[in-house]
Amino acid sequence: METFRLYFQLGTQHILDIRGYDHILFVIALTTIYQVKDWGKVLVLVTAFTIGHSITLALATIRVINVNAQLIEFLIPVTIFVTAMSNMLRNRPEQNTKRIQMNYWLALFFGLVHGLGFSNYLKSLLGKDTSILTQLLAFNVGLEMGQIVIVLIFLVCTFLFIDLIGVSRRDWRLIISSGIAAIATTLIIENKFW
Repeated sequence: METFRLYFQLGTQHILDIRGYDHILFVIALTTIYQVKDWGKVLVLVTAFTIGHSITLALATIRVINVNAQLIEFLIPVTIFVTAMSNMLRNRPEQNTKRIQMNYWLALFFGLVHGLGFSNYLKSLLGKDTSILTQLLAFNVGLEMGQIVIVLIFLVCTFLFIDLIGVSRRDWRLIISSGIAAIATTLIIENKFW
């Protein structure tokens, strides 16, 4: 139980660490088109991301797959950029259920990419440990909890700005998404691997 708690805390702290802001930006980009009343959809979306993330994190940690770390560090901000641009190109996200369903598949796919980014970190934590199922599970559950904290904070901000202050949903979506796209562009340039 001690091992589970330790890796759960590591997963949660890793996500909530401001130095890992690329992951925080991605979770916010995923959440930008939703409101508080959509919390169930957001939970499914974040869980889809975590599932993809967990698959590649596990496979890379146990060395079944090995991908160039520089390529992954480049692809992570690309996923953030694509998500933010997708938000900006929507006309009326609340009425486009087919497009929202596509978000779940994109979140799952992009989770696969992000999971590869965490694998080096987790490998360094595990060292030469051969029995890693508990650690992988705890770390991923911790990541999920950390993401839920980010989502809750962002949805509260969304409620404050849209429902209380009166910012239009469209403006909110465009402001948040364009800021995220700009930061992602900088990260793409900084992490180019060629």
